[in-house]
Amino acid sequence: MIIIDEQKIFDVITERKPISVAINGPDGILPKIQETAQHIMAKFDIPAFVLGDTTWGTCDLNSNGAKVLGAEILFNVGHTNKLDTFENNVVMIDAFDNISFDQVLPKCIEKFNGKTISLITDSQHLHEVEHVKKFLEENNICVKVGKGKGQLNDGQVFGCEFYPAIETKDKVDGNLFLGQSNFHAAGIALSTKKPTFVLDPYFNEIRDVTEFAQKLEKKATLSIYKAAEGQVFGIIVGLKEGQFAILTALKFKKELESVGKTVQLFAIADITSDRLKNFKGIDAFIQVACPRISTDNQFDKPVLSTPQATALLKVLRNEKIDDYLQIPHWL
Repeated sequence: MIIIDEQKIFDVITERKPISVAINGPDGILPKIQETAQHIMAKFDIPAFVLGDTTWGTCDLNSNGAKVLGAEILFNVGHTNKLDTFENNVVMIDAFDNISFDQVLPKCIEKFNGKTISLITDSQHLHEVEHVKKFLEENNICVKVGKGKGQLNDGQVFGCEFYPAIETKDKVDGNLFLGQSNFHAAGIALSTKKPTFVLDPYFNEIRDVTEFAQKLEKKATLSIYKAAEGQVFGIIVGLKEGQFAILTALKFKKELESVGKTVQLFAIADITSDRLKNFKGIDAFIQVACPRISTDNQFDKPVLSTPQATALLKVLRNEKIDDYLQIPHWL
């Protein structure tokens, strides 16, 4: 069950005395966020708006939505990181999953006996890392926990940031991700090129996501070579606050034009296949908002992320693109 740090929310409200607040978080915990909003209104008698739009992480906080509502504080829940605040009106709130890994842990003994693994997780299971590490080490499994960098805590990854996994990849036989998220685990597999497994306490299983990640990489690479055949490119700037990489977009524009390509510029908040169908005469797109949009979704035309676009330019210059996803940050 997800536990939200409501006490921190109450302490901030007591200190700042806002007239109204907003609260949001990942889709999977919105029911718990609804409960927290009700607790806020009951305790402080102020409006607490639940922002229902998707928030994928610290790049996608929807602080603008809170401003439109006139909410003086936005509590973003469930994206645990080293930073308490991002803007004056945004406060990061921890949420953790209190499910135990004790039942599924014994399945690791035979599978990883005598091996060295990198232990990695997401925000909701960070508190379990030391407990799991101790169990594995007591059962002849060597464990590495990579150091965090930037926003990341030790052993933590985001969907597009993999610093702890990259740090340990040359020292381990594989990666073990604590949680349920194939989304995060696939990114780890792609960025490290190491066998990667999910230790899932809900389904009580160890799940190998290596082949799944390889299929994503093949699809991403195919998109690069398809895009290389195009003449007219659409470059998309994300309009969400942490996805506004306009300088990167203009850099790609200049470099594509230098090799004879035609470029049109677009700006979109939510980049979907349906939205892109409205634009005619474009052979391929490059979006500099979120790299996982390109690797994890289906589009009718090539839609490249920043690492893919960098690889595309190498293809156009007849250079090799080996290991283009083996980088700690896909932006």
